[in-house]
Amino acid sequence: MVTRFIFIILFGSILIGCVGVSSKGLLGTGVSIAFDPRSVGTQIDDSFMQKNLIARIILKDKKYFLSIRAKVLDGRIFLKGKVDGLEEKLILTKLAWETDGARSVRNDIKIKEDFKFRQSSKDLLISAKFRTALLTNKDIKSINYQIEVYKQKIYIYGIALTAEEKKLVLDEASKLSDVKDVVESIILVEDLRIQKN
Repeated sequence: MVTRFIFIILFGSILIGCVGVSSKGLLGTGVSIAFDPRSVGTQIDDSFMQKNLIARIILKDKKYFLSIRAKVLDGRIFLKGKVDGLEEKLILTKLAWETDGARSVRNDIKIKEDFKFRQSSKDLLISAKFRTALLTNKDIKSINYQIEVYKQKIYIYGIALTAEEKKLVLDEASKLSDVKDVVESIILVEDLRIQKN
């Protein structure tokens, strides 16, 4: 009965995910189709890969539903979240590599530690400052980027239209106070397998 319920939930989420390739719209975390330089076919392939991987991760263990996030861009898989131990991190990396069409896997999964309010508030402040900087810079298409901040490290995922835009994004991140490191996974449009005409 529980297995059937999980299957229905997963199947429903896959169908809901097929409605649109842009997951959150213009100001959300998804990349808007209008500004996404990938071809529509590549966007659909990435969406199916992402849904497939998320379903397999949840089937592995239900606790990953909220603790692990996966993103696929042009066949490149990005994992983030928190797990209890190193073995779980390695298992999830293996699952990602086993996804049909995977070109590379970037694993930014962290091993859980005790919650620290001071650290979390610093991360939230850095995230807010960086998002504001991206939104106010007219030379950056901020909707093409996803940002996570953990322990004062900024993780940036997305697609840059030009090398100059990529440099601007990294410059904005490094200018912020209290940032210890910037970890970027920014793909240039020219590096995409198939581009929109």
